[in-house]
Amino acid sequence: MKNLADRILELLAKPTYQALKPKALARKLGVSQTEYAHFRQVLRDLARQNRIEFGRNHTVQPLRPHGTVAGIFRKTASGFGFVRPHPTETLAGQDIYIRPECVGDAATGDEVLVRITRKPRRPDRGPEGEIIRVLERDTHQFVGVYFEEGGEGFVRVDGHVFPDPIYVGDPGAKGAKPDDKVVFEMIRFPSPRQRGEGVITEILGPRGQPGIETLSIIRAYELPDEFAPDVLREARRQAEMFDEEALNGREDFTKDLVITIDPPDAHDFDDAVSLRYDSGKRHWHLTVHVADVAHFVPPGSVLDREARNRGNSVYLPQRVLPMFPEILSNGLASLQEGRLRYVKSAVMEFTHGGQRSSVRFVNGAIRVKKRFTYEQVTEILTHPQRFREKIAPDLLDMLHKMREFSEILKARRMKRGALELIMPETELEYDDQGNIAGAHVRPHDISHQIIEEFMLAANEAVAEHLASQDIVFLRRIHMPPAPDKLRDFLEFVATLGYDVDLNRPTDRFQLQRLLSEAADKPEGSAVHYALLRSLKQAEYSPVDEGHYALASECYCHFTSPIRRYPDLTVHRLLDQWLRTGRAGSDETELVALGEHCSYTERRADDAERELIKIKLLEYMSERIGMEMEAVVTGVQEYGFFAQGLQLPVEGRVHVSTLRDDYYYFDAMTHSLIGRRTRRRFRLGDKVQVRAVRVDLQRRQLDFQVVEEKRTRR
Repeated sequence: MKNLADRILELLAKPTYQALKPKALARKLGVSQTEYAHFRQVLRDLARQNRIEFGRNHTVQPLRPHGTVAGIFRKTASGFGFVRPHPTETLAGQDIYIRPECVGDAATGDEVLVRITRKPRRPDRGPEGEIIRVLERDTHQFVGVYFEEGGEGFVRVDGHVFPDPIYVGDPGAKGAKPDDKVVFEMIRFPSPRQRGEGVITEILGPRGQPGIETLSIIRAYELPDEFAPDVLREARRQAEMFDEEALNGREDFTKDLVITIDPPDAHDFDDAVSLRYDSGKRHWHLTVHVADVAHFVPPGSVLDREARNRGNSVYLPQRVLPMFPEILSNGLASLQEGRLRYVKSAVMEFTHGGQRSSVRFVNGAIRVKKRFTYEQVTEILTHPQRFREKIAPDLLDMLHKMREFSEILKARRMKRGALELIMPETELEYDDQGNIAGAHVRPHDISHQIIEEFMLAANEAVAEHLASQDIVFLRRIHMPPAPDKLRDFLEFVATLGYDVDLNRPTDRFQLQRLLSEAADKPEGSAVHYALLRSLKQAEYSPVDEGHYALASECYCHFTSPIRRYPDLTVHRLLDQWLRTGRAGSDETELVALGEHCSYTERRADDAERELIKIKLLEYMSERIGMEMEAVVTGVQEYGFFAQGLQLPVEGRVHVSTLRDDYYYFDAMTHSLIGRRTRRRFRLGDKVQVRAVRVDLQRRQLDFQVVEEKRTRR
């Protein structure tokens, strides 16, 4: 009989093998629960012997052939695509061009194995390759519009994922009617040699009906929306056990002046703050209280397993998919005004100049004195005289002290080289019937800065404490960028007229200065986004790598356990240490958990952005002909993209619509330049545009330049 290692290798060698996580692989091999620990050890041994390797999301994969690169594939509407190698690969940071005939059946988001067919020959030409294997599918589930043709059923998939419709069987499968939005499972992915084939699994409803697009995004991104009955039962049981009058040995902060500051439409309240200034010692005393979700969610419980699977809450326009049932997320654990709530508290003392001098952590109980919104706090701090009769003097005084102290903390962060990247976030506006009435860029004002600085201080304090105790924990890390990426960024901003020193690409303070200089200019978003593109993504990992953008050597997420699972794991370790003086966790398991939570976080962000885009496109579909001032946000050979200054909607201006001249693309200056007139459309230029076409299916808005009103920078 074959031993377990041989059985694993035999399965991985099959051409049909698709990357599986350890538990799924164990099930496929018939490994029992009692054998699972041995199975994990065999996997680790095989990895150490270089006979297998772990891929994205900690999946088990066969060892790759020599001369190949693994990465994530992105396919264009024209059929070609690019593979972005993983950070650990030799070609990390260089996109690999894949010709249409070399794509195979890979789809956008898939993890693929690429054989390099042409190495980079000059700086403006990257490597080329061919996809030889799909290592892991991003998804098998897709959403689109059903239609019938030639006696067969097809689905036109939303967005640019597949240019051709997917065959889904005989007409009327599963009761689908033409123009229905449907969910289908891909059986055979399309390639240049064969058409795609799928099977309908769910009918969402007629296209255009209220709520259908939201449901489409939930299904397309495979977001868990409903809670199973056993999860809801456990949440109710925790509610029945909670005595709102009992402190249970916790430190009593109920008499302290504690407030929350959140958005007006906040669904849960993770954190509360309190601040006082000791004028005798000239010290600041900041306490950050964070909802003690761990008290209600025992490790391994059904609530815990569900939250771990979800990874985080998802905030979509007009709908929230919480990590925990609302009885917990919006009830027991939420730090509501006037209610006794359990917290984990970071009690910190700082010198007058903002250097932390001491910290202690406790299990506490609070009663929030006042719930503020960001808008209220900004208004109070901007016009304090208007609120002298409306706000209690102690609250008013504390808010002013909070502004002063947050500015001290921010100045210290900037002094150590932190990068303040301002990425505009779109916030939708609604009328009384819940319909889109417009949109604006979400402000990042003094009230946001106060909470941001206080949460950063608490997160750092917790991370440094756990590290000092030699406790392995899930950090929030941000790896340093490659110097050549930063040099490319500097060359780009130099074309916009900024003074740069190309000999110091990694100088944090040069980057700080450029971000600051660009912040309030039309091209500010483009500059900040260009630097963001040069940086690696932040992620969750137990590896001690620090956080580059924050210039922090030791950092974790602690302040949002209602909506982020990594924060809950940190709470549990802190709780173990408070009870026993020590704590521990399995680093291998944390690696897998970090990859999973990094993935669910990106999925949530992508889903939110996509639905906001759809909502804005629906809004614009009824406003064809609308003119607006916009700023150029991206330039390509086929045209440029521009975003409205008042209404933050982005559209494309195709080069074919620029009829006054023949325009060519200048990659060095990120410009389209007219051969005869030398007129230029460059990143950051302001243009007057008119909406001429909306394609909801392809998620695309087309603009035309209103020539006579075009303004130059």
